[in-house]
Amino acid sequence: MLINIGLVILAYLAGSLASAVIVCRALGLGDPREQGSGNPGATNVLRLYGKTAAVLTLSGDVLKGLLPVLLLRFIQAPDVFIAAAGLAAFSGHLYPLFFGFRGGKGVATLIGVLLAFHWLLGVAFMITWLLTALLSRYSSLAAITAGALSPAYCWLIIPSPFHFAGISLMSAVLIWRHRSNIKKLSAGEENKIRLKQ
Repeated sequence: MLINIGLVILAYLAGSLASAVIVCRALGLGDPREQGSGNPGATNVLRLYGKTAAVLTLSGDVLKGLLPVLLLRFIQAPDVFIAAAGLAAFSGHLYPLFFGFRGGKGVATLIGVLLAFHWLLGVAFMITWLLTALLSRYSSLAAITAGALSPAYCWLIIPSPFHFAGISLMSAVLIWRHRSNIKKLSAGEENKIRLKQ
C-alpha cells in the first residue's frame, strides 16, 4: 500500500518536469511560457522554435505520463493506484511543483498515460487528434475532440471503472484548460497549425 502511494506521488513529481522549459533551456532558447501562446507545450514550442525542439518536448511530455503508470502496472498494483498514477502525472504537467505551478494543457502527457493504460487507448487518441488536425488545421480542436472521445474509447477497451473515472476526469480538465481556445475558435480567431521553417 505504502509503495503504491509513494509511486503515485512520484508520478506527480515526474509530471512536474516541464519538458518544454527544460528543452528550451538546454537548447539556449527562450522560455515558452513567456512567448507565443504562453503554453509550455509542444505546439507552442513548434510555432516558436521549430520541429526539433517540439519533438523533444513532445517526447518528454509523453514519457512522463507513460513511465510512472507502466511502473505501477509492472509491479501489478491495483487498478485504483494505476489510474491514480495517471491522474497524478497529468496533474503534475498542469500544475508542476518545480516550475511555479505554471504548466501546460496536458495533451501529450495524457497520450502517455493512455498508452500506459492500454496501447489502443493511446493510438485511438492519436488517430482522432491527427484526423481532426488534418481536416481543421487547429491543434486545439484536435485535442478537444480527442479528449472528449477518450472516455468512450476507455469504455470500449478497458472494462475498469477506475480507468474510466480517471480518463473522464482528465478529459474534462483537458477541455477546461482549452477554454480560451474554445472562445477563439468560436470567434474565428484561433491560430491554425503552421510549421516554423
